[in-house]
Amino acid sequence: MARVSKYQTIDTAFLRSQNAWNAGLYIRLSREDGDKAESESVSSQKAILERFISEHPEINFYDTYIDDGWSGTDFNRPAFQRMLADITGKRVNCVIVKDLSRFGRNYVEAGKYLETVFPLFNIRFISVNDNIDSSENPQSVNNVIVPFKNIINDEYCRDISMKVRSALDIRRRQGKFIGSFAAYGYKKDETDHNRLIIDEYAAQTVRFIYGEFLKGYSIIGITRKLNDRGILNPSAYRKQKGERGLWTDSTVRRILTNELYIGNLVQKKNETVSYKIHVAKQVEESRRITVKNTHEAIIARDDFFKVQALLRRDTRTSPSADRLSVFAGFIKCADCGRAMQKRVVKQKNKIYEYYVCSSYKRLHRCSKHAVRADLLKQTVLIFLNKYIKIAVDFDKAIEKMNAEEKKKSANKRLQSELDLQKKELSKTQNILTDLYPDYKSGVLGKAQYMALKEQYDNKAVAIQSTIARLEKEIENCENGLYKSNEFIETFKKYRGLIELSRDVVIELIENIFIHDDGTIEIRLKCKNLFEEAAEYLRQNKSFSRQTG
Repeated sequence: MARVSKYQTIDTAFLRSQNAWNAGLYIRLSREDGDKAESESVSSQKAILERFISEHPEINFYDTYIDDGWSGTDFNRPAFQRMLADITGKRVNCVIVKDLSRFGRNYVEAGKYLETVFPLFNIRFISVNDNIDSSENPQSVNNVIVPFKNIINDEYCRDISMKVRSALDIRRRQGKFIGSFAAYGYKKDETDHNRLIIDEYAAQTVRFIYGEFLKGYSIIGITRKLNDRGILNPSAYRKQKGERGLWTDSTVRRILTNELYIGNLVQKKNETVSYKIHVAKQVEESRRITVKNTHEAIIARDDFFKVQALLRRDTRTSPSADRLSVFAGFIKCADCGRAMQKRVVKQKNKIYEYYVCSSYKRLHRCSKHAVRADLLKQTVLIFLNKYIKIAVDFDKAIEKMNAEEKKKSANKRLQSELDLQKKELSKTQNILTDLYPDYKSGVLGKAQYMALKEQYDNKAVAIQSTIARLEKEIENCENGLYKSNEFIETFKKYRGLIELSRDVVIELIENIFIHDDGTIEIRLKCKNLFEEAAEYLRQNKSFSRQTG
């Protein structure tokens, strides 16, 4: 049975005689779809459609609908939707396009309108260059060529989309900035729009935000300060229309976590779902494209990573508090590991501050682990001053040990010991090499072979470890390495510390644990470097005695 056209229900002869075709001329152009030729321009399409109407007196012109800059993969276009409203309002009953690609490049959606929606509303559809006219030639719409052309148009758009994405990724990996707007604190270089340069006015605010956070101000407190000072937020600053625009906590946090400010370009944080679904989704961190040192940094790397470490800590405070306490995020319960909460008690005109386990306070778990704030400050101050003195003493001793004569003596002894160890390693490896042939020839039994192999394997590993240690010690003697030991350099600059501040705690302390019996356990940063420096001193003191 022959296929019956959906359009045969239209009394085309009657409509023609009544001059009742009210036409909407639909025009679409999109660079995103690869529409670059002049033949696809708005003016060109409009001229073709107007000429077509002038040659068909039975068609009345109603309106022109132009979607300039809208992709054909999505039918949610403003002019197209306006035309649909006129169709459903029975103001338009004829749609004319230059060709099927102007109508749309989504095979499924285009087929839905041509095969379902337009027949339902008795709409005459005309594609001029494709010789399609659902009134004059209904079979031209039902022809297998129509869906095939729609598939080709769809595939063309998919291919363009893949090429564009690939080209953008290549530019991202080259460290080129491809965003529409530079992030707050930067601007596009006028001579190269793919390169960022510092916008000094906004950069001052970025530095202020980082500086205040490292001083101990909370994100809420920083937000209040920015708003109180009347500083334009990023969106208002970009528009520069005089609208003030308030800062929010999320904006401040976003600035505090953006690698851009240390010179790293992190791009492809979001991408559209597909060339048909124009909805952005967040890209997982492993797929984002990061290129380091692409532009001048606003924030020092050390400060940036200090901020990231602080943001990972539990530093919750009351909404009314602008500043964090000295130990916020650093003091924890030694048993459950949860953060300790600060509490304030007023008694007889006196104020007492103490810390208590948050699990005990909120969840009624664990135990109190209470400690007075003043006692904690005093204990930490004494503890830090002890290690500051050690750092100063280490610095003096190591500086003395790095004197040339002692370095030479120590180096000579170490080199001699290193040569002996290398000879012993060679001898051990030769024995290991000979063991297997002896086993295969029957000189050694299996059990004896396995025991000897394990023995000499362990010996070789021990010798290799000794060689590595001696080589490191020789390097230290030659270069005076510990002059730049991080433990020494970090702690000695706080010589004469009389008062704790948050920046001191951030730089020197890893964590503070409060035990149930009131014991305060302080864990320092650079602890391994302290032990390394101490070991260096012990070894070189013995060298001094032997060579002195």
